[in-house]
Amino acid sequence: MQMKEFKIKWGMVIDIDKCTGCGACMVGCQVENNIAPMTKSDPYNYVQALTKPRDDASNKLRTLTWMNVYELSNGKAFPEHETAYLPRPCMQCGNPACVPVCPVVATDKNEEGGIVSQIYPRCIGCRYCMAACPYHARYFNWWDPLWPEGMDKGLSPSVSVRPRGVVEKCNFCHSRYLDAKNKARLDGEDPMNLADGAYNTACAEICPTKAITFGDLNNPEHAVHELAKSPNAFRLLEKLGLHPQVYYMSEREWVRKQGDNYNADAGGHH
Repeated sequence: MQMKEFKIKWGMVIDIDKCTGCGACMVGCQVENNIAPMTKSDPYNYVQALTKPRDDASNKLRTLTWMNVYELSNGKAFPEHETAYLPRPCMQCGNPACVPVCPVVATDKNEEGGIVSQIYPRCIGCRYCMAACPYHARYFNWWDPLWPEGMDKGLSPSVSVRPRGVVEKCNFCHSRYLDAKNKARLDGEDPMNLADGAYNTACAEICPTKAITFGDLNNPEHAVHELAKSPNAFRLLEKLGLHPQVYYMSEREWVRKQGDNYNADAGGHH
C-alpha cells in the first residue's frame, strides 16, 4: 500500500514523563465518544442487562475503550525500580495495516488530515483490521450499547452510537474537527488552516498534567510540529514502517527502547 501524503496531518505528542497514569484521558474519551459502559446485554431482557452487575468488565477480550493506558517498568528491583505510563490511542498510521485487509472498505485513509476513518454502517464485523493492527487499538463491539437509567441523557448528539457487531476505534474526536471547521467558516477563516488549539481532542483537553499535545504535525505554528522533532521523541514499533502520527517523548532511555519492543535480556530488538 502506497503511503498517502496530506497537507494537514493531525497528530499527538505524548510526554510519558508527565503522565501519571490517572486515566482521565480514558474517561474523557469514553464520555466524548458515547462509549457505553461494559454491561453484558441480553437481547431479550434489557432491564436485567442494565441492573445486572458487570460480570465481565475485567475480561480484556471484551472491554471497549478507545484510549488505553499501559504501565511500563524498567524491570529493576528497588531502589532502581522505575515505572512509566503510556497512553495509547489509535496511531492514525500513515501506512495503516488495517486499511488494506478490510474487505468492505469500512476503514480508509482518504480525508485531509490523515485520520484513519471507521465507517460503521459498512463494517461486517470480520475483525481482520483488529488482527492486522499491531497496536491493539481496535475493539469489537460485543454487546448492545446500553447505559444505566439516566446516563443516556448525557450522550453527545455529535457522535453516533455504534451497534453491536462492529469494530470501533479512536478517531481523534472527529466530530470536534467538523465543529472546528464549521466555526472557522462562520468566522471567515480558512477551515483548512486552523489555529493551534482550535481543534483539540478530549484526551488532550482533560489531561491534568498536559502530557498530551495535539495539533497539525505539518504546521510550523502548531506546538506538535517541533515537539515531534525532539531528540527524545519516538514512535511505537517504528521499525514496522507504519508511520504512526502519534509520537511519544521521554528522557529515559529504557522507556524509548521499550517503545520499539527492545528486550535487553533476549539480545535486543524483536
